[in-house]
Amino acid sequence: MSRSDRVSRRPGPVPGRRRVASSFPGVDVPDVLPDRIIPDREIRVVFCGINPGRVSAAANAHFANPRNDFWRLLHAARFTPRLLHPSEQFDALEHGIGITNAAYRTTPGSGDLRRADFAGAAERLERLARELRPGWIGFVGKEAYRGAFDERPELGVQERRLADTRLFVLPSTSPANAAVPWTERLRWFRDLAGRASGLPLREAVRGLVVDPASRTLLVRFEGWRSWWTSPGGGVEPGETDEQALAR
Repeated sequence: MSRSDRVSRRPGPVPGRRRVASSFPGVDVPDVLPDRIIPDREIRVVFCGINPGRVSAAANAHFANPRNDFWRLLHAARFTPRLLHPSEQFDALEHGIGITNAAYRTTPGSGDLRRADFAGAAERLERLARELRPGWIGFVGKEAYRGAFDERPELGVQERRLADTRLFVLPSTSPANAAVPWTERLRWFRDLAGRASGLPLREAVRGLVVDPASRTLLVRFEGWRSWWTSPGGGVEPGETDEQALAR
């Protein structure tokens, strides 16, 4: 059986429960959206929300509340080349991005969830990791991770893995988390984007400054601090500016 065949299977509906779709049809996730075969390319990141809110359930789309910053952060962190509307969620697959939830029951807020709503979430996510082999699962909010694994995480990379898939916890993008500044949330999304790209992580150089002694210094802009700083080091002897930037 081909990988596409495995992914395109779709289980039957669950009686008495309406569920917002996962964008990974066929991984034992009941949904109400049409089947969609995953493109023949690597899945970089699966984003896992906590559960659908009422706006998302009504729209049959993930993170559909216009006050939720998920799609804006996804674009700002360069996961997608343009800003996607929630109704374009399947287009995210073209960029190696998928979306699912830790719990499926629609509630006014995540505080209305019960522990039973997360039953089987860890096993389902591990099955997803084994079948689809994404590089990362990014949990959108600490409570999404806690609901799945009954553990209190810190933001960032987790020690736990699911098969060969790494886990990363992001700040919640919900309007209820508006106290966390945009720049701080974007910093974590960019961190995951860098790791998922497979490129080596390093302090990014955003400009060159030539001092009065004609020495070239490398600097970057700390957006969450609103000033320019040096990541340390400058152009090495015998090194061109281009080589220094690449380094």
